Amino acid sequence: MTTQRYNVKGMHCASCSAIVTKKLSKVEGIAQVNVNLATEKATLECDGNGPTPKALNELLNKYGYFLEIEPPPVALQSAITDATSKRAEKERELRDQLRKVQFALPVALVVFLLMMWDIGSMVFHVLPHLPISMERLNLLLLLVSTWMVFRTGKPFLHGIVMFVKSGAASMDTLIGIGTVTAWFYSALITLVPPVKAFLHAPDSTYFDVTIVVIGFVLLGKYLEARSKMKTGEAIEKLINLQAKTALVERGGKEVTIAVEDVKKGDLVIVKPGEKLPVDGTITKGSSSIDESMVTGESIPVDKKAGDQVIGGTINKQGSFTFTASNIGPQSVLARIIRMVEEAQGSKAPIQQIADQVAGIFVPVVLALAALTFVLWLTVGSSYLGFSAALSYGVMGLVGILVIACPCALGLATPTAIIVGIGKGAEYGILIRNAESLEKLSSIDTVVFDKTGTITTGKPEVTDIIVLDHKSSITSLLQLAATIESRSEHPLAKAIVDAAKKEGLTPGEITDFRALEGVGVSAVISNHPVSIRKPAHHEKMIPELARLEREGKTVVLIEERSACIGLIALSDTLKKEAKEAVAALHRKGLKVIMLTGDNPLAARFMAEQAGIDEVIAEVLPHEKAIKIRELQAQGRKVVMAGDGINDAPALAQADVGIAMATGTDVAIESAGITLLKGDLNKVAQAITLSRATMRVIRQNLFWAFIYNIIGIPLAAGALFPLWGIFLNPVFSGLAMAGSSVSVVSNSLRLKRKKL
Repeated sequence: MTTQRYNVKGMHCASCSAIVTKKLSKVEGIAQVNVNLATEKATLECDGNGPTPKALNELLNKYGYFLEIEPPPVALQSAITDATSKRAEKERELRDQLRKVQFALPVALVVFLLMMWDIGSMVFHVLPHLPISMERLNLLLLLVSTWMVFRTGKPFLHGIVMFVKSGAASMDTLIGIGTVTAWFYSALITLVPPVKAFLHAPDSTYFDVTIVVIGFVLLGKYLEARSKMKTGEAIEKLINLQAKTALVERGGKEVTIAVEDVKKGDLVIVKPGEKLPVDGTITKGSSSIDESMVTGESIPVDKKAGDQVIGGTINKQGSFTFTASNIGPQSVLARIIRMVEEAQGSKAPIQQIADQVAGIFVPVVLALAALTFVLWLTVGSSYLGFSAALSYGVMGLVGILVIACPCALGLATPTAIIVGIGKGAEYGILIRNAESLEKLSSIDTVVFDKTGTITTGKPEVTDIIVLDHKSSITSLLQLAATIESRSEHPLAKAIVDAAKKEGLTPGEITDFRALEGVGVSAVISNHPVSIRKPAHHEKMIPELARLEREGKTVVLIEERSACIGLIALSDTLKKEAKEAVAALHRKGLKVIMLTGDNPLAARFMAEQAGIDEVIAEVLPHEKAIKIRELQAQGRKVVMAGDGINDAPALAQADVGIAMATGTDVAIESAGITLLKGDLNKVAQAITLSRATMRVIRQNLFWAFIYNIIGIPLAAGALFPLWGIFLNPVFSGLAMAGSSVSVVSNSLRLKRKKL
């Protein structure tokens, strides 16, 4: 079994994705097909080598689609160039769509208001008629609708052409046939009066329907394309995390080379403040390395000879040499990039259902319209004569296409989404796309990263234990801050910051020394003082054991070789964490902590916050695996995090929620961003999503009811019994009524309290 990955050109709606999937699934040698509209990629699982790209394109080209082989993992600079090129192409396409919307939407809104005014004046006699004659208005609308149909609406005309050529119908096909039929019928009875008289056609035209439908559909397409622009940004930023150069030993000399030229086994030299170019093992020297890119933990990790190091992490102190091991596609960072790509390329079940509906709705409506026309010409002619039957047949055909034109169905989701997203912005909840908002409504499990999400993300002094009766908490903190003021270690900064909060200032010291991997020492008032890691035999101190059981980092303060106290440091719980977790519990949700930190620290924080379950010591690629395991159990999972290490899990989860205080990569990998990293907004976002989806379901129900009732009436189902025929005037009224109802219902979200 082999996997083939392609970029798909020419897709622009759910029906397109359904058509490509359907056609590829029938090709011999292809076992499984996954076509993702958001990423515009197709993944094929094939028996053996599978069909050639040429054979696949010969099949798809006649439907308007084209496959490009996705290139294998490439060097850093090539990847950046490729990503930049693709982004520029998407931006050009988006600008073209925006120009169409900037013309079409204002025109559609004006015409929609005129249409509502005209309908209102017929229903409510107190409302005056339009201050322009219908003849002049029709001529004006004829000019505008002609431009809209044949210039602005070219993609819909293309949908008709593809349908005629290949028989594959998309939503563009229905929109195209509906708008062209409405335009052609209206133009015919406006410009050729004898035809109108021959058909016994009413005075009503449907230029306004044509303009409004095209305007709103183009707006929806633009908003969709704009959200799709975000899909590649996380990958671009992950690529840019890699170092661009590396200092290596070649021929006994230190040489700076491009990172893609580093070979397995090369000796790589890293200086303070530099980013590690590749993965490897330290052979000489030691240092403290900021691995938050990988683990998400704020406290740097001390490394010595024999320890593993990871490309993309930052060397905080000291210089060292390491042997390059995993390079290129095998590196940890490359695996993270690949996992984000795969998670983004997966398809949500709701999207598959939408594909199926889109594939059925269009041909069914077309078939009903054609059947109605044929029945009037055949059966109707026997009772009414050909002329009358033709008139009713034409009106039935146009009425069905007008009433079934997906205006209400098209408005049902975007209007609720637009209002819901706006409501979220008021509360500091930024929603990147409608899919994330939709999926959030059905989640049953919330997974939190620890550092920077549940906690503040910065080490702070939590405990000061005095072990010498001559000392006090204040004097101990003063002593520690005096020594640590000379150190650059993050833990030293935390101690100095704690002293500053108490109004303490560092004193004078001499003979300061940094003890590699151990701590620091100095002479204060002629007394030798050191702050160091506890030795193994000192682990028996009861207070030390207790603090370490709580997962805290403990340093020992020693004066004249006697231990006088302990200082414990730890990341601290956000003040709103407990309240936020309780709010999620009230919604019936399971809450899990997923972290790269050690189990003791993780469990201690989880107990304080009231979290149900802890999964600790998990690396980035394992985080995404853990999310998949939860999903395999049938759970709908939302992942909340802030680190680059969270990016694969954020992308893999049904919904990713990023803290705005976190890294840009985490934010771009997530569907929802919470401003200021406020955890209370997680529950608010879920409330908003559930309310929005409830409104969408109501909108879709009424939109379908209009079609279920309106299509038979437009076809003339009541004519044989009572002589009642819903002519296209009332079809347009029904369509407008459905639009007004869904928009009004959506606006109720503005009053929703989160």
